[in-house]
Amino acid sequence: MRDLRIVFMGTPDFAVATLKTLVKNNYNIVGVITAPDKPAGRGQKLNESAVKQYAVSQNLNVLQPTNLKNDDFLNELKQLHANLQIVVAFRMLPKVVWQMPEYGTFNLHASLLPNYRGAAPINWAIINGETKTGVSTFFIDEKIDTGDMILQDSIAINPEENAGSLHDKLMHIGSELVLKTVELIQQNLVKTVPQTESSDIKTAYKLDRDNCKIDWNDSLENIYNLIRGLSPYPAAWCILINGNDTLDIKIYAADKESTSHNYSIGTIISTKKELKVAVSKGYIIIKEIKLPGKRTMDTKSLLNGYAFETNAKMR
Repeated sequence: MRDLRIVFMGTPDFAVATLKTLVKNNYNIVGVITAPDKPAGRGQKLNESAVKQYAVSQNLNVLQPTNLKNDDFLNELKQLHANLQIVVAFRMLPKVVWQMPEYGTFNLHASLLPNYRGAAPINWAIINGETKTGVSTFFIDEKIDTGDMILQDSIAINPEENAGSLHDKLMHIGSELVLKTVELIQQNLVKTVPQTESSDIKTAYKLDRDNCKIDWNDSLENIYNLIRGLSPYPAAWCILINGNDTLDIKIYAADKESTSHNYSIGTIISTKKELKVAVSKGYIIIKEIKLPGKRTMDTKSLLNGYAFETNAKMR
């Protein structure tokens, strides 16, 4: 049985679940590396990462380097004498960092690798209409999410699931997968498998304004999947044209209705209780929406105080 000295690297809530699991199972965490504090809000108050907040509550040693190649940071890291590093939702590591510990550096990724390598695997699995996804652990190498696989676990994607609910499920099973991976490393029982490379591997591109915009000319299914795959963050958006108003709006939740109609694409049909948009072979029924400068609200609340003109359109 190996005596593990672990450095944990991560930043958001997704990583906290794994760190908590390791702490609860009495693993020796000799250091936690997380993002520097960032000013946020009107007062520009310094915001600590979710990982830092939890690590401090457990009296763990926290390092917050701005540059992972900085000599002072590398010396601090060496002084921890870690023999295993675990990375969950952090950033790309330089070789000098990931090759430092004797037993290697492994990463938890929220997809069934080799599919959905990249920045937004949870979102893209839903956007692309997948019915299954999962989590993978692998040893880090020079490229992004390409290292030798250690373990995987899969779950079904519910047809109504959004990125938020899937994130929480994967966060939980991911923490358990990391625990199993650490146990194998501790017992020197790891058997890795190289990732298979092929031309049809799907990528989890970084989300940006362009790929988060709704194309109302797309299929009913694709529009529905985009909305749920981007909810609650960063949210699908489009342009609302209503009389003299041209507004960028966000849509957080929707249903779909498959049916034939004679409306032009993007036409808005509103009643006192319902708001829907005509698309090819059906309607997108909007459930939660956000207008500029307003809070996110359900459709009924919106329709109580906002009127759609007869020629209103989504673009």
